[in-house]
Amino acid sequence: MTTTILLSIGIVFLAELGDKSQLMALTFALRYRWWVVLGGIATATASVHVISVGVGYFLGVALPTRAIALAAALTFLAVGIWTLREHFTPGDPEAEPAPPRSTRAPYFVVLSAVLLAELGDRTMFATAALATDNNWLGVWIGSTLGMVAADALAIGVGILVGKHLPEHVIGIGAGLLFLYFGTATLLSTALPGLAFAASAAIAVSVPALAGALLLLRRRDTAHPTAADIEVESADARS
Repeated sequence: MTTTILLSIGIVFLAELGDKSQLMALTFALRYRWWVVLGGIATATASVHVISVGVGYFLGVALPTRAIALAAALTFLAVGIWTLREHFTPGDPEAEPAPPRSTRAPYFVVLSAVLLAELGDRTMFATAALATDNNWLGVWIGSTLGMVAADALAIGVGILVGKHLPEHVIGIGAGLLFLYFGTATLLSTALPGLAFAASAAIAVSVPALAGALLLLRRRDTAHPTAADIEVESADARS
């Protein structure tokens, strides 16, 4: 079984390098505490891979991958909008620091997003294929460890980046990345025949447009109009 574990670790680790799960792990690490992200990823990975090594090989054809991908896309978009909204509410620059939040909500955000993203992903089918010729327990342990190790690297990068950037910038960057993930997943699911270049251009344009609109809104908030100044002066005189 040791050989099976090592084989599964190697295959899944290499398959996950540069995959969307690593980018998701990096993005979550910019937003939440690293142990919360790692715990959510480990739980989601173990859940998905236990399906793949158990019945995934037979159930894979019947999995509603389109519906799962659509749910994942909507989850990414919702998380992105929610994150950006937190950092672009009026009065944020002058607001008092918020008290520490519970880790429960971020844990379930990470868990649900990774679970939806990995169901029907190539790693799931690769794990199912490994389980047909190898010990299922060894494949499950090895594939889970391989993916967690790959995502832990991305989390480490996120921690290093986070030390050199303000929290406000990190939150905005994470929100824009989630908009990108959501748009890319939505396009690949709804328009599978769309050319890669066109899909990439549209996926990049959505967070770019959102960022531009947010900058304009922030500029308007920071620089009051002449009408606002006149109203404030009238209030002061009265």
